[in-house]
Amino acid sequence: MAPTISLDSKRILITGGARGLGQNFAEAAIAAGAQIVIADILEDVGRKAAQEMGALFVGVDLAKPEAIENCVKKAVDKLGGLDGLVNCGAIATGIGGPSMMETDIEVWDKVMDVNVRGTWLMSKAAVPHLMANEASKIVNVASDTALWGAPKLISYVASKGAIISMTRSMSRELGPEGIAVNCIAPGLTLVEATEYVPEDRKNQYIEGRSIQREQMPEDVTGTVLFLLSDAADFLTGQCLPINGGFVMN
Repeated sequence: MAPTISLDSKRILITGGARGLGQNFAEAAIAAGAQIVIADILEDVGRKAAQEMGALFVGVDLAKPEAIENCVKKAVDKLGGLDGLVNCGAIATGIGGPSMMETDIEVWDKVMDVNVRGTWLMSKAAVPHLMANEASKIVNVASDTALWGAPKLISYVASKGAIISMTRSMSRELGPEGIAVNCIAPGLTLVEATEYVPEDRKNQYIEGRSIQREQMPEDVTGTVLFLLSDAADFLTGQCLPINGGFVMN
């Protein structure tokens, strides 16, 4: 179980919330007292997940700027405002394996459009609403692959490295507006998106960690709840690796 942190009265939008880490973040935030809208391209799966956890749902395609604008507008209408945004939506499957020499330009562009541009545009659309409240939060989901340079995953690694750098820049610009911006860099976590990962890569993580076991979603949720809470009001521009000590800052 994740540590108990109060998010009472917080209104939070979580992208990529239909399954995996995003779904776990949403469930944990609801348990902590938040009102949640999950946004995802998987509309049927997302609506079912939202109904089961007691969240609201909005469909979104992060590759389409107009869809992002509409998503934020609908989420704010449903929640009556916005106190927090978790940018978890990303392309993470079906892109690993090819070397940097073999990666298709089309794959690279698609990953960048969704993972990087989508995160920027989602944050941009949310900022006017976040500014209306004191101590609002943006939490971007990066990956520790960008910290250690995972091979044969170059488009994903590059996109998550961009998320880390973008978080720092956003924190400088949005700090004066009372918005804290941080990111997390999870290690390989047991969710649907990592089922395709070869066993040797999974073993590399387990054996290379200080805490030598598989990483579960609940290992990550506590940090996200903290970053969304009032306890993190003076923390911004940081990237927190959550990987059992596989990568250390």
